[in-house]
Amino acid sequence: MTSRSIVFATVTATLLAAGVAVAADVIVQPGQSPVVVQPGQPSVTVQPGQPSVTVQPSQPSVTVQPAPPATVVVPQPAAPTVQASDIEATEVRAQTIYANKIKAPMVQGTIHQSDSVKIKDTKGDIKAPSVSAGVIYADTIKARTVVAEHIYVKDLERD
Repeated sequence: MTSRSIVFATVTATLLAAGVAVAADVIVQPGQSPVVVQPGQPSVTVQPGQPSVTVQPSQPSVTVQPAPPATVVVPQPAAPTVQASDIEATEVRAQTIYANKIKAPMVQGTIHQSDSVKIKDTKGDIKAPSVSAGVIYADTIKARTVVAEHIYVKDLERD
């Protein structure tokens, strides 16, 4: 007999003699030390400990999105009116342009062909990198870019 069998038989005999339990009440699993049950004690079951697992309900996820930034509109002062004999610039911008001649490779806006533009009280010539106004009256405009919502011109050259 092996030592395990001897221990099992001893434990079983002890329990039967005491009248406390029957052999089925004691479970000894391989690889564990023997358990001795004294008379008057309840039956003992030795099992390896299981890790405890606690499952908690998941919390609903909440996504908070910030409010879009407020739009701030800054009122622009009334755009001035420019009157000049000749305007020479890299860029000329206006809501409306009245000119007898425009020389520009790039012209953006609605072009209206006109017979001639009569300009009174011109203030001389303007040479600047950029000219911007609400309304422009000019005899001649030379620029790289001319941009306006409406352009009234007699002669348009795109060079």
